[in-house]
Amino acid sequence: MKEIHAMIGVIMLAGALSCSPARLVPVAEGWSNNSVNAVVFRKNSLVTLGDTQFIAYYTPAGVVALGKRHVKDKRWTIRETAYRGRVSDAHNVISIMVDGNGYLHAAWDHHGNALRYARGVAPGSLELGEERPMTGENEGNVTYPEFFRLPDGNLAFMYRDGSSGNGNLVMNRYDTGSGRWSRLHSNLIDGEGRRNAYWQACVDATGVIHLSWVWRETWDVATNHDLCYARSRDGGATWENSRGQAYALPVRASTAEYACRVPMNSELINQTSMCADDEGRPRIATYWKEGEGGVPQFRVAWLDDAGEWRVNDLGFRSTPFSLRGGGTKRVPVSRPQVVAGKALQVIFRDEERGNRVSIARCDDLAGNAWSVRDLTSFPVGSWEPTYDTELWRARGILHLFVQRVEQVDGEGQADVAPAMIHVLEVR
Repeated sequence: MKEIHAMIGVIMLAGALSCSPARLVPVAEGWSNNSVNAVVFRKNSLVTLGDTQFIAYYTPAGVVALGKRHVKDKRWTIRETAYRGRVSDAHNVISIMVDGNGYLHAAWDHHGNALRYARGVAPGSLELGEERPMTGENEGNVTYPEFFRLPDGNLAFMYRDGSSGNGNLVMNRYDTGSGRWSRLHSNLIDGEGRRNAYWQACVDATGVIHLSWVWRETWDVATNHDLCYARSRDGGATWENSRGQAYALPVRASTAEYACRVPMNSELINQTSMCADDEGRPRIATYWKEGEGGVPQFRVAWLDDAGEWRVNDLGFRSTPFSLRGGGTKRVPVSRPQVVAGKALQVIFRDEERGNRVSIARCDDLAGNAWSVRDLTSFPVGSWEPTYDTELWRARGILHLFVQRVEQVDGEGQADVAPAMIHVLEVR
């Protein structure tokens, strides 16, 4: 293991946003032959507790690297850990979170294999302890590990147990008092052996956990369909629909609340993003097409003041594409990321805009008027957006993990040089 200090110049992107400049802070070079460092379902790539921001990424050699800085500084302390990941598969992401006591938690290298998890040896430390189980149950076939910090400082952890088209959603809880994990649900959303849920989740300002998902019938992404919703007001123990009606667990296709019905073969993507506004109302960002020959458009499903689900079509795309097959797809757009403040903002990448980091803003969802602008002047290849969820939730400050990466369709690898990782601070 080694620890270095990085202090590199900062690029000011004047005029990138109308309100103020964005700041692009270099971190270090990372693996870029596929999108494993820059896929949308990393929870998290960046995370802040107090004034300390942490980052995780794979080095060009596939080593798990961790870093930290004062959130306003451009000086990073970086440590290469003793652990590696199978970076040839873009599913095998690193996800991190810091608990309320300041311990860093990391999970990495998962696509239908045994859990790989470790915790920092001390509060604020970048040194990970030995790999360990969480509960020791249902940990042999893990995909999509995601951490969430709750208002009490405890953590939730979600992952898929099973395979594409045949899997269940597992949920654990970490107690900072005991330093131990416990099982909340071994099968929160049940695919009944015939399908699986591809989910996205968030924790709002009051601690409510919001969860939404699409169903997939087989390994083929073309069999994604429908958009469902659930929430928990007690840290994940019990769940209800948007009307406050309790779910009998596990949730199944026949009992789920459907925010929007979307048929198969609609280019509906999985593993996107969601958030909640200041009133705790869910907003889900994704994309799909309507009708034969339609163009896939970014869309936001949202719960209005009357408790009714509505869908906004952002409508600015003109290029069709098709989603078929398995593995990580090379797609001309990223999956979108969404944040809510005074306005709703959708962050994305699109070949139509030169594969730059772009953002769409809407001040009034009922009016559905969107403004779109680019946050970078340079392309980012096959990048997808991830951001510091805790910094946004605590202070309304948006920091994005940005790296130019290239994805070959179906888990292939591009032959490109390692690329610099940046934190894009959007002010």
